[in-house]
Amino acid sequence: MSSTSPQPGPARSAQPEFAVRGAVDLSALNRPQAPPPGEPGGAPEAGGFVVDVSEANFEQLVRDSATYPVVILLWIPTDQANAELGATLGRLAQEYGGRFLLGRVDAQASPQVAAAFQVQGVPTVVAVLQGQPLPLFQGAADEQQIRGVLDQVLAAAEQNGVTGRAPGGAPATDEPAPEVEPPLPPLHQEAYDAIERDDLEGAAAAYEKALRQDPKDSDATAGLAQVHLMQRTHDADLTAVRQAAAAAPSDVDAALAVADMDMLGGKVDDAFARLLELLPEADADGKEKIRVRLLELFEIAGTTDPRVSKARKRLAISLY
Repeated sequence: MSSTSPQPGPARSAQPEFAVRGAVDLSALNRPQAPPPGEPGGAPEAGGFVVDVSEANFEQLVRDSATYPVVILLWIPTDQANAELGATLGRLAQEYGGRFLLGRVDAQASPQVAAAFQVQGVPTVVAVLQGQPLPLFQGAADEQQIRGVLDQVLAAAEQNGVTGRAPGGAPATDEPAPEVEPPLPPLHQEAYDAIERDDLEGAAAAYEKALRQDPKDSDATAGLAQVHLMQRTHDADLTAVRQAAAAAPSDVDAALAVADMDMLGGKVDDAFARLLELLPEADADGKEKIRVRLLELFEIAGTTDPRVSKARKRLAISLY
């Protein structure tokens, strides 16, 4: 479990500060499946202090986070690992008796809501306090670890005066939804619209134009890296890619293809580790290919991600 400890800060308004960048596919590829929520073997259905979040009630939940803490699980309900985490969080939400509300976002059914949190894979857990998102952890975690994280969230909430109780988990829907965010810059919006219609060349062109206008546009750099990943994997077959890499473990191109698929499926550590382990034995051309690809994957994961910092150090040691 990778985690970020909640840090108390000054009280803020309930206006959400989420940014949709929408470029990484959050699907759980080739993993054990679970029944839908409510069916035997699956996560429980929503109810009590657990709600399913969609575009219809997302804004209200963000506003409600000014009154009580909201914990968001971004998941794919029919993925086994996601379902297990959802069951644990749901049980704890009921046990805590409304001290926080658990909102579950199906990343496939509600991609716009999932994209607002800028996550790279599922399951991911994020707290929302006074309208502000606070990343907690990504991936599996045991109950004791989760309790510790939740207790930190509640302590931070109390210090900021967010001490209300969730009203049985039923979100209010009688208030009109405000604007979620300011408009994207024109070229970013052009790229996003192109991605929505599966025009990846158009999206890349828009981001490239944005970078020519402002080479320091970090969002355009990350967006372009994500589009490149989508282009490379657009017609890829996961099984065939993995078989090719297994048949030729020293083949740099095969390893790059598997790393792309790992990144697409949210397996960030696996993507980095595969390339870093191959780097020392690669020839000069192979080393350069791996270096360039890793730098692009670092942009996708986010340059402040602790996994990126760790991998970047290993890259520097291996090269120099």
